[in-house]
Amino acid sequence: MTGNEESQKYDRKSFLIHDFCLRENLRTYDPYDIWKTSQGIWVKNLFNTSRLLGALPALALTLYDQLINNNIRLGYKKQEYPIVRALAAQTLLSEYKRLNSGNLLEGAEIHLRWLEENASKGYSGACWGLGFRWSAFKNVVYDENTPHTTHTPYALEAFHLFTQITGNSKFVELIKSCFMYYEKDVCVMYEDDRMMAVSYGPFKDKTVTNASSYTLYAYSIFLDYFPEMREYILNKMQKLYRFIVANQMSDGSWFYSPDNNSFIDCFHSCIIVKNLIKTNINEKIEGIEAIINNGWKYISEQFFNSEYGLYKRFTKKNKLSLTKFDLYDNAEVLNLTNLIGDNKKAKELDAAIDCYFINSKNIYSVIDYFAIKRNKNTLRWAVMPYLYALSGIK
Repeated sequence: MTGNEESQKYDRKSFLIHDFCLRENLRTYDPYDIWKTSQGIWVKNLFNTSRLLGALPALALTLYDQLINNNIRLGYKKQEYPIVRALAAQTLLSEYKRLNSGNLLEGAEIHLRWLEENASKGYSGACWGLGFRWSAFKNVVYDENTPHTTHTPYALEAFHLFTQITGNSKFVELIKSCFMYYEKDVCVMYEDDRMMAVSYGPFKDKTVTNASSYTLYAYSIFLDYFPEMREYILNKMQKLYRFIVANQMSDGSWFYSPDNNSFIDCFHSCIIVKNLIKTNINEKIEGIEAIINNGWKYISEQFFNSEYGLYKRFTKKNKLSLTKFDLYDNAEVLNLTNLIGDNKKAKELDAAIDCYFINSKNIYSVIDYFAIKRNKNTLRWAVMPYLYALSGIK
């Protein structure tokens, strides 16, 4: 790559991150907008209860959303999401480490203050969730205030990163408060003398492998703030880790839920490996490298589409989809290449993302089977995960 091309690459990266992440208002449309409507919630709940009865209504709403209302977005409302604020803060902090620019730090703190003010209410400690009502599983509907073990770590990591970079302790008590959410509100779904799995939300809902991986990573952060509880935290981490290992298939894959043969998708697979890598950075775990390498081998070989240079949605699916490629999958793979240190693969994947998902100043989250870009500038899914991964490319 020539010096001019390197400069253009830097300019593009810097422009996209500044343009999206330095906004004070991060209200956004979302791919789940259709499923947040009263009709969408009813249909999704019906589908989760009975696929036979819910399949046709779900297909009808999907076709309406994707083919008719995707650009117009009639009846949809922009809103803020905690994960968007958390990833925007992390992205700006990553850029601040590289550029040492005060406006990046100020922008990150704006997002952190928003998170502080918009934590879920009524729980034992600081926690965050999706921010909208969601019919997730059979007989499980979360409300707008429900926190999740899969969302809280993004805010936790943002506050932790700010504390590490600045040496400022202004958010330490909030971080410690978050520990109480995990201790008091998160439920144990399974536990024996060797391993444990935790809930997705603050009640016994469903055993999901990535929820335990997020919780493992969260506890590795808490080690810094509760040195007097080190043995207790390490014991819990070992149990969570053994559960994740026990549910990894011989080929390196994980089903979304070990309760049944649900599905194997790209971004959830990446999330598990990502959380294992970041946990191991915080606290070394014996034998974890083999688990990470096996998971990464499966992702890099089984999800990769060499024709497009992108990573596909599923290797095992349990429902129909119009999506050919999803930015979320590719953003999480890009993040993994950064963590693994494969800079060549990171740049190759980012070039493919730029080619297929980005048009001028707009970033799209989906390429459908008609080769049409859809879901323009939807920050939660998956512009902000992409920008965070982009900030990590060397």
